[in-house]
Amino acid sequence: QVQLVESGGGLVQPGGSLRLSCVGSGFIFSSYAMSWYRQAPGKERELVAAITSTGGSRNYADSVKGRFTISRDNGKSAVYLQMNSLKPEDTAVYYCKGTYLRAYWGQGTQVTVSS
Repeated sequence: QVQLVESGGGLVQPGGSLRLSCVGSGFIFSSYAMSWYRQAPGKERELVAAITSTGGSRNYADSVKGRFTISRDNGKSAVYLQMNSLKPEDTAVYYCKGTYLRAYWGQGTQVTVSS
């Protein structure tokens, strides 16, 4: 049974930091490119950051460049999103996605940035 389980979301003040984690099981994690998406209320889901299967290449949405960092640990079947200097507009449900021969999605974790 394939699973992607996100954790680490919560409520944080503007300027604060959070680290999201996503752990995969039931598939060969190291073969999959991994990415983080987010969806704010009333908006479409958007790509935030992506990393190749080996971690050798990463890319980011312009809105998070310089603030967010994606990383992975294939030994732990995990991908992370370090989010710094958070802004209210970062508020959304964050999803991880694994892509190779097919795509798998996690259930999402809520991030709320508010004072």
